[in-house]
Amino acid sequence: MPARKKKLKAQVTGIGGIFFKARNPERMAAWYGDNLGIHTKDGYTDFAWREKDRPKRIGRTVWSLFPANTKYFKPSKSSFMLNYRVANLDLILKKLRRKRIKIEKVENYDYGKFAWIMDPEGNRIELWEPKGE
Repeated sequence: MPARKKKLKAQVTGIGGIFFKARNPERMAAWYGDNLGIHTKDGYTDFAWREKDRPKRIGRTVWSLFPANTKYFKPSKSSFMLNYRVANLDLILKKLRRKRIKIEKVENYDYGKFAWIMDPEGNRIELWEPKGE
C-alpha cells in the first residue's frame, strides 16, 4: 500500500528570512561579520539547516541588509521585514482575502511562490512557499 502524502495545513512553518535596513549596509555587514561571525556575500548570508520531519531536505534562512532608502519594504515604513516559510500559500491567501487583508502581490520563481501583506502595525510581511512544499 503506498504511503499517504501528509496534507499540508495553511500555516507558517518557519522563518525564511530576516531583512533589515541600514544607513550604511557595508559597514553594518563588516560589523556583523567581525563581531558575530555573520559573513555576507552580496549583502546576504544563508543559514542552512535540516527539516525535522525530512532530515534529508536542507532548508535555509536568509539574513540580509538593505540600504535605508530601499523600496523593497514599501509601503511599510518599518526598518525590517520578515519572510515566513509557509505551507499551502494558496490556502493562506484565500483565508487572508476572506478576512479582507490586502494581498499586495503574488509572484512565482524557480525556488517557490511569494506573496506580500502588511500586519496591523504597518510591517511588511513576505510569505514564501518553497518549491516542492
